[in-house]
Amino acid sequence: MNNPLLKPYNTVPFSKIENAHFLPAISQLIEKTRDEIDAITSNTEKPTFKNTVEALENTGEQLDRATSIFFNLNSAETNDEIQKIAQEVSPMLTEFSNDMLLNEKLFERIKTVYKQRDSLNLTEEQHMLLDKKYKAFSRNGANLSEEKKTKLRKIDAELSKLKLTFGENVLAETNKFELHITDEKDLSGLPEGVIEATAQTADEKGKDGWVFTLDYPSYVPFMTYADNRELRKKMAIAFGAKGFHNDELDNQQNVLQIATLRHKRANLLGYESHAHFVLEERMAETPEKVKSFLNELLEKAKPAAQKEFDELTQFAKELDGIDRLEKWDGAYYSEKLKQKLFNLDDEKLKPYFELKNVINGVFTVAEKLYGLHFEEVHNIDKYHPDVKTYEVKDDEGELVAIFYADFHPRPGKRNGAWMTSYKPQRKIEVQIDPNQVGNSNGKIPASAGIKNDRPHISIVCNFTKPTASKPSLLTFNEVTTLFHEFGHALHGMLANTHYPSLSGTSVYWDFVELPSQILENWCYEKETLELFATHYKTGEVIPMEYVEKIKDSATFLEGMATLRQLSFGMLDMAWHGSDPSGIKDVKAFEVAAFDDTQLYPDVKENCMSTSFSHIFQGGYSAGYYSYKWAEVLDADAFALFKQEGIFNKKVADRFKGFVLSQGGTMDPMELYIKFRGQKPDPEALLKRAGLL
Repeated sequence: MNNPLLKPYNTVPFSKIENAHFLPAISQLIEKTRDEIDAITSNTEKPTFKNTVEALENTGEQLDRATSIFFNLNSAETNDEIQKIAQEVSPMLTEFSNDMLLNEKLFERIKTVYKQRDSLNLTEEQHMLLDKKYKAFSRNGANLSEEKKTKLRKIDAELSKLKLTFGENVLAETNKFELHITDEKDLSGLPEGVIEATAQTADEKGKDGWVFTLDYPSYVPFMTYADNRELRKKMAIAFGAKGFHNDELDNQQNVLQIATLRHKRANLLGYESHAHFVLEERMAETPEKVKSFLNELLEKAKPAAQKEFDELTQFAKELDGIDRLEKWDGAYYSEKLKQKLFNLDDEKLKPYFELKNVINGVFTVAEKLYGLHFEEVHNIDKYHPDVKTYEVKDDEGELVAIFYADFHPRPGKRNGAWMTSYKPQRKIEVQIDPNQVGNSNGKIPASAGIKNDRPHISIVCNFTKPTASKPSLLTFNEVTTLFHEFGHALHGMLANTHYPSLSGTSVYWDFVELPSQILENWCYEKETLELFATHYKTGEVIPMEYVEKIKDSATFLEGMATLRQLSFGMLDMAWHGSDPSGIKDVKAFEVAAFDDTQLYPDVKENCMSTSFSHIFQGGYSAGYYSYKWAEVLDADAFALFKQEGIFNKKVADRFKGFVLSQGGTMDPMELYIKFRGQKPDPEALLKRAGLL
């Protein structure tokens, strides 16, 4: 078979890749990587940093690229065939990963180098790589007996399949539900842009009337604006019951099995719980620290949240005689109250946030801060016509990165927004012919033998599609989402390290949200909004009074929003912080975990855990707290920008130099202190949130 994944390529040749190529390519590349590892273990020279640690870092480059292409497509453009291949490929990769991490000869060589680390004269980055490689083995069973290694392999194979099934069920549930409206009066309260978009959806499905789905651009406006309370209830229950119907797409057993297997795995490796295992490699360090961090915020946020909830309840009662505020009332009455208090309506703002202009806005911010220039190009292959491709260059015109952006929902795309990469940044030693180097004394300049291989970065979102009469217009919330994901993208694009496993977003998980969350702050600044917030019809810049209102409303219901985030972090820690084997009822367990953060009455048909993809499919298990953790960092970091000027070049250079370009080459707290000159101050977050 003429397989494009087995040939050299720079940008991904999407149009040449067929689904049938993945399985044979990945199988072959696994074997190729095994040979590369065998070459290291059969080397008769004594183990050194170069012939063992660096050599291992350089194995499997083609395999990594092929698998990242495959799994990125499984998230952004999947179908039954890809999902079926994933169920085959995942256990293969898990088995291969275990073969490597449980390879005694390989571990012995790494251990030998690790024991001599203090006498090896390594750079800080090399130290970090050695430490990371050694821990990858020791934390994944290299020191276990053969019997325990076999158990570990079995657990890992099961987990890889369960996580995939979990995600497939959530996507199938999202795609399965639709609210088909044929009576125009049921559209009361909905903005005309939403009505037009859902008429288009109905038309695409060959139906009359209007079709609402559980995709965010359809679901969120319905919950925010639809006057029909019964239909809001129907939508909310459908959204909250994904994977909780006791049918073939039910995720309750998957959740229990994933949590139980993670716990068994941690025990096998000598850890008290999955959270103890995970947090050993995080800034937070221990479950105790995470719990006390969450509880400290809870103590500050809960009184404010309760007060806001009581006010919202009172408002709904006065407005519509609602006696008991339910979950399907939250967004609706919050929006009405926001309009009353600030005279600010998302629908008034949307005309100023045309997607095309917001993209240009975020590019301009990156240019002003970091000297980056984005040019859309049409000669790069893509996996779907919706995807846009850009070359990113610096002030000297040198290539910094290739950037892919994919903005609209489709049936083959999971909900939410994320950043990913198709090729990591790395520095490669290049053999240079001394005769070719124009240097009078015949010496090669030190940097001449290093090629900086630049990354290919992608962001994927789910924003409202353009309609016949309107371009894609974003809510302010979607604007901040775009800035958030673009912050992750900058972390990937500006990477400047030697080793791919330490490059870009390969940092401690509770540090990874700092670059994304800090960029959201620019959305609230007049200086930024004036760059891109212009009316899509008239070109008028967003009125100053709107900017003021956006700022004033930034902390609107912040107590409730904080409580919600804390509840997710606490649910995550409940699942992963102790032995889950005694849990018989997923829903009852969840209700107990939410006890301290509960404001709305529970909805018996709903269960969050069964579609909590962040922790049961993504990488956030025992790590959901990191959004709040990074908010402390970002509030403190942005305070410096506010003090010196939000486009201050010196501060931006420090942030780029110590945070964005360094990846995981140093301890994140050290990097943060180098940038900020001090440890982060938690008060900065509470101040910004208006909770102090």
